[in-house]
Amino acid sequence: MLIRLGYDIEFEVPATVPIVALLNVHASRLNDLREPDELRTEPAIELEEYVDSFGNRCCRLLAPPGKLRLWNSTLIEDSGQPDAQNLTAREVPVEELPPETLRFLIPSRYCEVDLLSNTAVELFGGISPGWQRVQAICDWVHEKVTFGYAFARPTKTALDVYTERLGVCRDFQHLAVSFCRSLNIPARYVTGYLGDIGVPPNPAPMDFSAWFEVFLEDRWWAFDARFNERRIGRVLMAVGRDAADVAITTSFGSARLTKFQVTADEVKEERGAAGNK
Repeated sequence: MLIRLGYDIEFEVPATVPIVALLNVHASRLNDLREPDELRTEPAIELEEYVDSFGNRCCRLLAPPGKLRLWNSTLIEDSGQPDAQNLTAREVPVEELPPETLRFLIPSRYCEVDLLSNTAVELFGGISPGWQRVQAICDWVHEKVTFGYAFARPTKTALDVYTERLGVCRDFQHLAVSFCRSLNIPARYVTGYLGDIGVPPNPAPMDFSAWFEVFLEDRWWAFDARFNERRIGRVLMAVGRDAADVAITTSFGSARLTKFQVTADEVKEERGAAGNK
């Protein structure tokens, strides 16, 4: 399967401002790209590319006053299969976990593990460890939290979500991540593309999506407390402890968003795109 990915984002910048953007496909998907994945700007601005401590591909730029456009279009090949699963995947004891997973057990900006640990044990401590327990967490969050764009606010934490039972995509994932970490299951927040592939089209404007990953057995697995179903065509962009680590853009000064469009559509084999004539 081929998926056309892209974005077209504009800002009004009153004064020169540094910006960091995490708009590239994750390094783990580079071999699947069939076209270049490059951030483009109008006006043309020098970009500094680097990889952060989580392995995310980042771009740093200095935006001049006026209108700033960030855009890209690329093509990626995907298996076309639903999210991988292993119903018998086991939890790994903390002392046996790979060192790089340990930071995904501790509290972070939006995931107050220390404040939710007792609740997590009460709700899920009696469930068989492993895949079944993570799925139970997803089921609970999906059923108990009501989705709505009007419920979004940048300061909302996992504890707020648990208390209010209202939120948007990222809030569902923050609460699920916090519950998993409270039970010593490494969990990380993820952002990426998720188009309406294999599901009824959503009339709402397309946006980047959030889900989360847990480390079970010997690898990371995708889970989604918002939709709580296996999906086709997830394309990973960035991972972190929570949303603070994977913001699509971070401006160190004023930059007012004026346009935001995202594309993630299945396409037929494009002539020459994958080596066909």
